[in-house]
Amino acid sequence: MSTTPTVTRHPSRITPAIFELLNPIPYGLFVGTLIFDITYMSTRNVFWGKGAAWLVTAGLIIAIIPRLLNLAHVWLQRRRAVSRIERVDFWLNLLAIVAAVINAFVHSRDAYAMVPDNVILSVITVVLLSIAHVAMAVNRLNLAEVAHE
Repeated sequence: MSTTPTVTRHPSRITPAIFELLNPIPYGLFVGTLIFDITYMSTRNVFWGKGAAWLVTAGLIIAIIPRLLNLAHVWLQRRRAVSRIERVDFWLNLLAIVAAVINAFVHSRDAYAMVPDNVILSVITVVLLSIAHVAMAVNRLNLAEVAHE
């Protein structure tokens, strides 16, 4: 008889860590885009418009990894049940990214032609992401309360 130890597989802890590390970064960049867009609308200084274009582009590039991890977590893996809030979070983030992609194209316009569309799309992006982040925070608090009881 062999006394080989059995290896039990645990879900990866690296994936949630990477998600939690990268997920807030695009939100911050999109909030920065909104601030730059409002400043550009007020001052008409091209610096703010170009800065906003760079911020929205960087936010979209960095958003790729957490969104792919979230896609796999919500729709592909079956290790545990996915809550309704997690699915809502997925769709809100997807809609926010669509608005940010459109916003990136709006930022490619010449000079002041991007105003007010850039501000409207930045507000939509930030509001959708804010709702998603608040919903997930409330979900985590509810899960922590259930686990504590």
